[in-house]
Amino acid sequence: MKLLNRKQIEMLAGFKSEDFLTTSFYLDTDKSRKTKKEINLSFKNLISKSRKRLEQMDISNQKKNSFRNDLDKISRFFTRNSVSYKFPGLAIFSCAKEDFWQVFNLPDPPRNRVIFDHNPYVRPLSAIMGEYCCICTLLIDRREAAWCEVYMGEISALKNLITDVPPKVREGGWKGYESKRIERHIAALLKEHFKNAAKITFNLFKKNNFDWLFLGCKDEHWAEFEPLLHPYLKKRLKGRIKAKPSDSLDKVLKESLKLEKNLKKEEEDEIVNRLISELEKGGLAASGVKDTLKKLNRGEVQTLVVTRNFVKQGKICPKCKFLFLDELRCPSCQLKTEIVVDVIDEAVEAAIDKNCHVKHITPPSNLRRYGNIGAFLRYKT
Repeated sequence: MKLLNRKQIEMLAGFKSEDFLTTSFYLDTDKSRKTKKEINLSFKNLISKSRKRLEQMDISNQKKNSFRNDLDKISRFFTRNSVSYKFPGLAIFSCAKEDFWQVFNLPDPPRNRVIFDHNPYVRPLSAIMGEYCCICTLLIDRREAAWCEVYMGEISALKNLITDVPPKVREGGWKGYESKRIERHIAALLKEHFKNAAKITFNLFKKNNFDWLFLGCKDEHWAEFEPLLHPYLKKRLKGRIKAKPSDSLDKVLKESLKLEKNLKKEEEDEIVNRLISELEKGGLAASGVKDTLKKLNRGEVQTLVVTRNFVKQGKICPKCKFLFLDELRCPSCQLKTEIVVDVIDEAVEAAIDKNCHVKHITPPSNLRRYGNIGAFLRYKT
């Protein structure tokens, strides 16, 4: 199923077996960045390593057999669907002994991993959800209005309104008085149409609680309609698109995604510029892998800022779970550190565990000049 809302995650997180553990499987299947051969190889390596790790776990044979069944079932599913699978990410949750099986098609690629635990490991799903806004797109002209919801790259129709507003007319009469009377009547009908549309939009907001509002209308209607919106809606009104109520959903989706992409880029650029400004004045900020990990280990990070898909090998303390770029021993406990394939992903997980915000920046951006990673700090030690 497609990952659509937090209710799905909450229901998934609520599953727990009294006698067995759950397998959580995540795979990067983004064919825009990887070939089918590379994805298949990643899958085989992930399953192979998971089987070896499973044999080393200190658990009962009954639980091991349950995990083996999970991995076999996941392998069969992927082998059967890998050629036709078209989503950037795949997540599977299985507890074979409890007949529990959930598949999620992800709009963003996750880190490849298999987690054996009491509950489904849902944190990557929550992180993906945090990257998307729920958008209400309103298309309006002098007779019609149409509302759509755009979320995670998909669109669905919400509501339509048709009002019997006559077209502009020029009708004769003594000294034009009749024409003016008709124009006033039409103007009143048009204003009532816009008022009803604004009211419906607010009702949809109360029901769906969307994050952003996009508006498609002609310039001549903008000045009349915009003042009628509730103040809550004006705060969420992010821009206008080139679409009208009669346009197809495909066209509306295309225009909405274009505006969404531009807005996200502007927001990301603003975050990076604020980080650079804070760095240049020696304020509450850090940059580069080594210094950022140091601040994260100390609990100083408020918001972690990282270039999307940035990968770097690093080290982790097996006891303290502190992260490092190249430390051979943990400065805190002096234990020998272990290599991690992607210390950046470990840093993102650690930041989430510490209740930090995480902002992913789409390249290219000026963050590259500062090591592709940085942080806003709570304080400095």
